[in-house]
Parts: sequence; structure tokens; C-alpha cells
Amino acid sequence: MSAPSGAGLTSVDDAPDAASAHRALRDAFGRFPSGVVSACARVDGAPVGMAMSSFTSVSLDPPLVLVCVDRASSTWPRLRDAQRLGISVLGEAHDATARQLASRTADRFAGLALVDGEGGALFVGGAAAWLECSVEDELPGGDHVVVLLRVHGHRVLETGPLVFHGSTFTTVAPTLVG
Repeated sequence: MSAPSGAGLTSVDDAPDAASAHRALRDAFGRFPSGVVSACARVDGAPVGMAMSSFTSVSLDPPLVLVCVDRASSTWPRLRDAQRLGISVLGEAHDATARQLASRTADRFAGLALVDGEGGALFVGGAAAWLECSVEDELPGGDHVVVLLRVHGHRVLETGPLVFHGSTFTTVAPTLVG
């Protein structure tokens, strides 16, 4: 069943001010649950990384994923030239880790269990999965950069994923079929 075109929709073009338009659109986007990942690497011997919820698989052949990074990020310019990036699909117990890796002021790596990969890739311990990647391409995407990553290696670990939904973290519960 579909609603008539425009019925009850909030126009992004006719909002009274940009701030309320952005908040309303962000709330609409937040209705779609997403996983949470970190992108980390050792750059000049020090850990550099960030958390993000804009992540998706793209292709099995060749193996590609993508992330979206805010153009204003001061972390991405340091990560983009790393030989390899460690993408960690954060696990169900990583809500504090996600907040820490998203922080703009705190030491993002204080107290985190980290695992070194090849070429400087850095993974978060206890994650649901690890993907060792390199930057394949970057495309403009409004106020974000769409980053296409080639997957060189992966590992699935034994935990459920952390989920971001409605501006909060949650987990998923398995549903028994039968």
C-alpha cells in the first residue's frame, strides 16, 4: 500500500530554516538501522581511526565495500594514504568503543584492544568481522566523500553486530524460524 504522492511528506526544500531541515532529514535517515564500523590504521607508527555508520558491501567480484566520510573530517586525510585500512564491524558490546572512536577530543585509542594487520591495518578486538582494505576510489557525495574500498582479506568473529538506529546504539536478536 502506498500513500499518495506528497501526502504528509516534509519538504526538504521548503523548510523554515536549514537547521530544522537538516534535523528532520537526519531523523528520517535514522529510521534505517545500520551497522557501525571503525576504519583504523597505523600512520607513522601511531594509531589513527574513526567510527562510521555509513558502510555497505558493494561487490563480491571484485571484492568492494564503501564508506561515507564527512568532508570536514580531520581524520580521513590522515587515513586515506595508508597502505591498508582495518575495517572492524563493531560488536554488540562496542557502544562505548564507537563513541570513543567518534570523539573529536578524547584519545580515541585509550584502553582499546587493538590487533595489527598487514600494511598498517589496525583492527578492534572483539569485533564481529574484520576487513583488510585499500582505497580504490573516492567520489564526491554532497557534504561527504564516498570511499570505495577493495577488500584484500577478511575474518568473521564470534559476536553479533552493534546497530545504530534512531540516533542510538542497539543490538539484534536472532529470530528462530520453524
